Amino acid sequence: KAGDLIISLPEKCLLTTGTVLSSCLGGYIVKWKPPVSPLLALCTFLIAEKHSGDKSPWKPYLDVLPKTYTCPACLEPDVINLLPKPLKKKAQEQKRMIQELFTSSKAFFSSLQPLFAESTGTIFTYGALEWAWCTINTRTIYMKHPHRECFSLEPDVYALAPYLDLLNHSPNVQVKAAFNEQKRSYEIWTNSQWKKHQEVLICYGPHDNQRLLLEYGFVAMDNPHSSVYVSADTLLKYFSPLDKQRKAKVSILKDHDFLENLTFGWEGPSWRLLTALKVLSLGADEFACWRRILLGDVTSARNEQQALATAAKICQFLIEETQHVLLQISQLKRDKENLKGHLALVEMLRSEDLRILQKSAEILCNLNLGAA
Repeated sequence: KAGDLIISLPEKCLLTTGTVLSSCLGGYIVKWKPPVSPLLALCTFLIAEKHSGDKSPWKPYLDVLPKTYTCPACLEPDVINLLPKPLKKKAQEQKRMIQELFTSSKAFFSSLQPLFAESTGTIFTYGALEWAWCTINTRTIYMKHPHRECFSLEPDVYALAPYLDLLNHSPNVQVKAAFNEQKRSYEIWTNSQWKKHQEVLICYGPHDNQRLLLEYGFVAMDNPHSSVYVSADTLLKYFSPLDKQRKAKVSILKDHDFLENLTFGWEGPSWRLLTALKVLSLGADEFACWRRILLGDVTSARNEQQALATAAKICQFLIEETQHVLLQISQLKRDKENLKGHLALVEMLRSEDLRILQKSAEILCNLNLGAA
């Protein structure tokens, strides 16, 4: 029932940096300078335990973890190129981050050689680190730990929660999740009702599909939080470089953080997107009124109409771009059998984007007709 406790996991079942320090890795981490990050300590522990096989007390947990992940960091460049621009950029950053972590950790991995019969170079490979990083990134729960001297200053907020991480996500449910200090256990309470034999779902947060794919490696269909992002480059394509105030307008939008998170959603263009368009649409005689627009006021009917008309053009451009990508995906699915799974994921994301954009185009058409 709503208000019921779904799961309570005792602290001793959680895998944290404390677990790592009390293992045979602990002494090596304490001695190593400069200190390793809490994230690297957990990654190292996962790789070492997986390598131990049957000898690891964590084997039952490691056995239920995915062998491979579908986070953008694990996708082939051909597939990353098909992602929407803002997500593609973040995916490349994610990949770069893991590569840098691997390069900077090689000396530390070598220092662990006395613990292993085989060469550490064959155990702590790039593939192993990518797997461990994705395990933590997709499955960790937030749990703040006091800073320990043996770790770098990066926040120590990770805890892997065996069994609890088998609960799946739905954007349409509500839960309360936190560590209970009195009971020393991590608890999840449901605010939704569930029928007998129905799968109990939890919500990982009100994330749109791009964020879900980036952080967890999946997308949710009919996600009410989903939106399509408009990059600053796309936005500015629709405004003349001959406008004498263009530079000042862009500067205003930048200073007030109106060039990021501009979106189309199920309800049409976001308020932020329309506000940015209204500022860019200001006539020379209206330019002094830019502050009023940022506060949500109407400057003129002409300004409102131009912003809506430009929003409709941008929406149409994104529809055509998305349709073109979906066509590329279906061709690649025929040609590259090995990428089929990854391509299907991007296809789901892009198909949902297309539905959102088509809905937005419909809303804008009605708004433009109303304005006319």
